[in-house]
Amino acid sequence: MSTQTAPSPTDAPEGEAQILRLGLPKGSLQESTFDLLDKAGYSFSVRSRSYFPSIDDDELTAMLVRAQEMGKYVADGVFDAGITGLDWIAETGADVHVVADLVYSKASMRPVRWVLAVPEDSEIQSVQDLEGKRIATEVVGLTERWLAEHGVTADVEFSWGATEVKAPDLVDAIVEVTETGNSLRANKLRIVDVLLSSNTQLVANHAAWEDPWKREKIENLALLLEGAIRAEGKVGLKLNVRRDDLGRVVETLPALRNPTISPLFSDEWVAVETIIEERQVRRLIPELKRLGAEGIIEYPLNKMIP
Repeated sequence: MSTQTAPSPTDAPEGEAQILRLGLPKGSLQESTFDLLDKAGYSFSVRSRSYFPSIDDDELTAMLVRAQEMGKYVADGVFDAGITGLDWIAETGADVHVVADLVYSKASMRPVRWVLAVPEDSEIQSVQDLEGKRIATEVVGLTERWLAEHGVTADVEFSWGATEVKAPDLVDAIVEVTETGNSLRANKLRIVDVLLSSNTQLVANHAAWEDPWKREKIENLALLLEGAIRAEGKVGLKLNVRRDDLGRVVETLPALRNPTISPLFSDEWVAVETIIEERQVRRLIPELKRLGAEGIIEYPLNKMIP
């Protein structure tokens, strides 16, 4: 598939609305990216066989492409901005402006790792033991550079998929991406070393980043996405408490910052509001009730903007 460099992102002709062209990852990151965008306030939807999501923002157009290809399309100006992994930017060497680190992945809100893995009974214990060996991976460039940094020469071949099953019958080792390591263990592989820890990034075309309107639009997107990530796993908590019990209640709250305390109509009572980890709720609410709190309300959070 050939690509054409899009026109320079200058101001739109008079009377025409400006549009930001956004690339979104197709594949394993798609569902988690759409969920994050929804929490950030952007409603994207796409049919199962379509590559062009609809969006409730007339100033945005979007297209789904593989994360592996996103960097080059953003660098070439096909997209003004895109969401992809640090690993694929490193693999392709795409010349893009990194706007924000978005620490989420297909299954969790944490980075992924590209690791060197070998069969459990392999004699390979370190990178030096790879000399003259055969390695299968999807990140050939990343792997070759890593080997060169350690002064090791090995045969690195591109893997089209199912990389975990190729060792030891087809190759001596693999370099594969993992979040938990469960898939590697299930295939009786052990991790020898970590080549790269990678997270999702919002990247921009350099020309688009220099365009004031597009830069502001991209910065707004980054701010809301980061706010949605910060809110992940947290909830808001409201409660009423007598002033005499306030000290004990505040000491109990594991607040991110000092809780907000507001007077109520009755001078004897105050309202307390704070943000906590959702996993703490089942322990905290009964304890607060025993300390005299009333009218306890738990509510979800979509975004936290510092």
